[in-house]
Parts: sequence; structure tokens; C-alpha cells
Amino acid sequence: MLAETKAFNSFAVDDVEAAKGFYEETLGLEVEVLDEEHGLLMLKLAGGRDTFVYRKPDFAPATYTVLNFEVTDIDSVVDDLAARGVSFERVEGFEQDENRVTYGNGPRIAWFRDPAGNILSVLEQQ
Repeated sequence: MLAETKAFNSFAVDDVEAAKGFYEETLGLEVEVLDEEHGLLMLKLAGGRDTFVYRKPDFAPATYTVLNFEVTDIDSVVDDLAARGVSFERVEGFEQDENRVTYGNGPRIAWFRDPAGNILSVLEQQ
């Protein structure tokens, strides 16, 4: 029934202006303001995988990763984001190097948070 229907992801934030600035200026994404009054944004992501971001009055940050960015050189991306003020998370149960990038089995991943506290990641497939 929905196999041919376009779908998109979404997640909430508490401060749409802070989110817009972070996603646009810090991460370098194209951000479309859909409705300023109601706090609605669209992140224009590569591959046509746009993501809807909306203000939620009783917001609580997600406790899981809401958005993953697959990169080809995680070390340079982590360095670039850190230079832009992004702090990477130390995650219990994962072996991480000095830049907080995981290593071992599976993809190399580094987690960080947006201004609302939602968890994002950059990851490099092995």
C-alpha cells in the first residue's frame, strides 16, 4: 500500500532558530524554513532524503541517534566539525580513540549532539 509513497524522517527540537543555525552554519546543510511562526524546517540532505524538523513545546531530546551522516574520511570530518565547535560524545561500551571515534568491528562512528540535545553521528563504512 505505501511502497510507492514518498516518505521522510522527522525529529523535534525545542529551539528552531538554534537548530537552523547549527544545521546550516555548523554542519553546512541547506535548511528550508517551511513555517517560521509554527517552527517548521526541512533539512535538504544528499540523495533526496529530506528530514523534517519541528518545534515541540514539551520537547525532550532523543536518547538514540536521530540522524547519521555517512562520510568517506571520518577523521577529517571530525577534525573539521570540532574546529567548528562540535563536541563529540564519549559512549560507554564502545572503544574510542582520542577524537572519540569508535574502532573495532563495524563502521567507525563518532556521535555528537545538536543544540536541542538530539544525538547525531558521522560514520565511515569499512
